[in-house]
Amino acid sequence: MHNVELKFELRDLALARTLAVACGATPIIKLQQTDTYYKVPSGRLKKREAPGEPVEFIFYDRPDRVDAKVSHFTIYSESEGLAKFGPTPPPIWVVVRKTREVLLLGNVRIHLDRVSHLGDFLEFEALVTPSSNIARCHEAVRDLRAKLGPALGGPIACSYSDLIAAELTDEVAP
Repeated sequence: MHNVELKFELRDLALARTLAVACGATPIIKLQQTDTYYKVPSGRLKKREAPGEPVEFIFYDRPDRVDAKVSHFTIYSESEGLAKFGPTPPPIWVVVRKTREVLLLGNVRIHLDRVSHLGDFLEFEALVTPSSNIARCHEAVRDLRAKLGPALGGPIACSYSDLIAAELTDEVAP
């Protein structure tokens, strides 16, 4: 599967929520998620756990850049993930804990994330489908970026895992 995604620091989480709902987004769910990232040769592999939700393994690959980018991903159930990656997963790289509010507007998921040790972020994920090609997904993300602009901080090029890993490296540096 593919999506077009774009991530920002958030200046104001409550304003972002208000603006998203004013644009027509529907609040879907609020979750406490723990993403355990594993060391893999390429791409990213994480095990996602959230109370009351099934465990998933998510493998994805995308460039690290601040503008909207296409992400290629596969979601595996826990049993599929264990079969694919083995009963003993690769070594753990980093763990990301967050509270995520999910809102939906058409084919775009809006994530309002409060990430432990990092702060507040907003992520757009526009799912590429036969009726919503990559160009339309870029357009939808661009439109939402403009509408939610007053709540947004700077764009983020990388994964939360990269930000956490950088924080951990800074903590152990002499």
